[in-house]
Amino acid sequence: MNWHEFARAALDLAQAGEERFERWGLILLGSVRKDGTPRISPVEPLIVGGELMLGMMWQSKKALDLLREPRCLVHSIITNKDGSEGEFKLRGTARDIADLDVRETYSKALFEKIGFRPEGTEWHLFAIDIEHVALIAFEGEEKTVQTWP
Repeated sequence: MNWHEFARAALDLAQAGEERFERWGLILLGSVRKDGTPRISPVEPLIVGGELMLGMMWQSKKALDLLREPRCLVHSIITNKDGSEGEFKLRGTARDIADLDVRETYSKALFEKIGFRPEGTEWHLFAIDIEHVALIAFEGEEKTVQTWP
């Protein structure tokens, strides 16, 4: 399921994720290394054309991880230890995007957002197909958990 479909199914959770993506401009990406151990990497998320997209440097370790094993975890940035800002967690699979028109649309959107545009074709672009989402938050001593599906 792409981001647009997810937002139609769980608008509150999608809005919570987008708010966190926008606030920090980064997520933590969990991928599976070649030896089967986990890797955590910072990535700039961007929602373009109804897809949650992650662009990466050519042949970066995280990109090679996703090409080999597309299962991944997207986790919002946490900046305090009290948990009041909440944790947005998305489990899914990464889909390699080779379509030049989609890559161009992403490049334009990225430039509008951060003033950087990938050049040429030697960079990676992935769209995340969403399987499970959770939002965990603490207010004082109370913990709330929202999940989808």
